[in-house]
Amino acid sequence: MPPTIATSLKLPAELKAAIDEDARKQGLSSHAYMVQTLADASERVRLREQFTQDTLAAERQMLATGLGHRLEDVQAYFAQMAEFRAGQAERPVRLVPKKLL
Repeated sequence: MPPTIATSLKLPAELKAAIDEDARKQGLSSHAYMVQTLADASERVRLREQFTQDTLAAERQMLATGLGHRLEDVQAYFAQMAEFRAGQAERPVRLVPKKLL
């Protein structure tokens, strides 16, 4: 287990009560619940940043090549994918980028 560092938090009474209740419902100590919640929030920040970087890279590539996907095609693809995952359709055909510019 990695080393830990003691930290002190001053929480409003209502928030602490909500944390205690949520932790109890999940079968966790309040401490474990807060550690997990903070870890999850930190991971979401990293994932959001990676998503932003990936999006900007895709935009640069689209602008450089002129290739991309039309919104209607993407929406149809995701609708077909949802049906496929629900077992109601065949796997949709992969989208191929088209000249947009």
